[in-house]
Amino acid sequence: MFSRLRAPIIPGEVRRIERYLASARVFLAISALVAIWMDPSELGYSRWGFGILGLYIVHGIVVMLLLRFRKESTASFRLLVHASDIIWPVLVILFATGQGGPFLLFFVFVLGASAYRWGLWETFGTSVATVSLLWAESFAIKHGVAARIDEILTRHGWYTLSVRTAQFEPKHLFMLSAYLLVMGLLLGYLAEQQKRLRAERAIIARVLGRARVEAGLTGTLQAILGELLTVFGSHRALMASQETNKYRVFVGDLETVEGGLGQLRWLESSPTDRETYLYESDADVSQVVRNGDNNRVVALDRNGVRLRQLSSQPLTPLSKLYQFDSLLAVSFVFAQEWWGRIFLLDPTLGGDREEELRFLQELVRQVGPAVYNVYLLRRLRQRAGAVERARVARELHDGAVQSLIAMEMQVDVVRRQSAIDSSPVTAELGRIQGLLREEVLKLRELMQQMKSLDVDSTNFFRFMEDTVERFQRETGIGARFVAEIDQLHMQQRICRELARIVQEALVNVRKHSGAREVLLRMSADDHCYRLTIEDNGRGFPFSGRFSHAELEEMGKGPLVIRERVRLIEGELTIESNPGRGAKLEITVPRHREAGYGQ
Repeated sequence: MFSRLRAPIIPGEVRRIERYLASARVFLAISALVAIWMDPSELGYSRWGFGILGLYIVHGIVVMLLLRFRKESTASFRLLVHASDIIWPVLVILFATGQGGPFLLFFVFVLGASAYRWGLWETFGTSVATVSLLWAESFAIKHGVAARIDEILTRHGWYTLSVRTAQFEPKHLFMLSAYLLVMGLLLGYLAEQQKRLRAERAIIARVLGRARVEAGLTGTLQAILGELLTVFGSHRALMASQETNKYRVFVGDLETVEGGLGQLRWLESSPTDRETYLYESDADVSQVVRNGDNNRVVALDRNGVRLRQLSSQPLTPLSKLYQFDSLLAVSFVFAQEWWGRIFLLDPTLGGDREEELRFLQELVRQVGPAVYNVYLLRRLRQRAGAVERARVARELHDGAVQSLIAMEMQVDVVRRQSAIDSSPVTAELGRIQGLLREEVLKLRELMQQMKSLDVDSTNFFRFMEDTVERFQRETGIGARFVAEIDQLHMQQRICRELARIVQEALVNVRKHSGAREVLLRMSADDHCYRLTIEDNGRGFPFSGRFSHAELEEMGKGPLVIRERVRLIEGELTIESNPGRGAKLEITVPRHREAGYGQ
């Protein structure tokens, strides 16, 4: 049986179930006792029958008290109580007149308790065990076991059993057995369906709980795909998605590894991704089982109606890339903005295939809006942060920067006047003027860093030219940007990181290098883009050419730039000639794809 059909039950819920059953058990026994008190003939005036019923009431009260004072209900305790629940009605019915009278409710209670605790097969097993005990009693009565016990009791002066044998006739017992078996199947089936629904709700709630804004879109997708792998027993999940108004397809790959899940990897883009993953199909969710040339396909449309005679031919490109014996595919749409498909390789399904597909379809539909909300909230936070930073930058420009510039101008006027009189404070005023000019530059650099960078492949070169021109104007250091390529094809995230790297490098040139000139060059070859930043200043406090790994190992080079290069999975190389300048070279592989909305 497929694992998801079993809802996880916490210990507190188990105790609550057992307490409900204990209360129902005592209420049922007391109700039966009242019924017997009103009509004692129901038990044939048997003192043994009344004694067994009284013991059943005591048993129910003891179980209730144990559940109240025990911290947990163990499986063995529940099994023992359930076994006694089966035995009590089988014994008390020995003394009932007619067709069992009110004691048939005891059998219904036993079957209902089994269904409430467990499921279909446990409930049916309970009915089989009850029927077996009844037929064993009938066999014993027919072979004179009850008569011999009565003889022993009479010999010792005790009350006889006075067993009622009429209802143990084969015809009556057969009807009672059929009733119990059918009732067991019915209650078990209803319980199984209820537990299935509860398990599905629990799974959906658990998967929805994985959608967290703090984790980002990639982290959320990894968590949700990981849950799908666990729920459906698959070893690999693929997710292909595309923005409605764009052609590029993002493909994510998540595999199980020894000891848990791997990391969600975004694969390199390929021109054939659309026909491989996002092929046209009438199926909203489907299962394909490969069997040589004859593939078995079970598919449903968006309304959950099964599609007949659906071909598995669209999966041919996918089967050439990945090895699998069976496959689950389900489509999703995020508010008409993103759409795509999720593939689960070699899943483990149980029960009805169409029901499993409908559950997967419903699961994705429930989770889809949560994932889209993470995407929107992440983007909204970024935009809100950018707006706030822009506001603070405007406040700095209109307030602190203007005040510092005015102060620097006033100090300059006083310095010039004191220079005429050869005042000793002239040098000090010059120093203060330099400090003010330095603070103005720092504030302007901070304002640039606070501004949101709306940089992509289309305006990257223009941004670089504007940045270099502003740097030269504000610092007086000669700066030039050279683009050795005509077009740039990089995703926006990498463009933004390279822009931040350039800003950080220019700040370092102004603060530390003492350079008179700086040159920025953008070039490319068949494998990577290359950004070079070269100055003629004093260089780094080391000599030679060092790779990214060597810089990390030695702890040398600008930390911020090293971190940003690592974020875009690029490579940093620094060449330093102390007293003659330094050269930074950042290479980024071409066609590197990453998840949207990171």
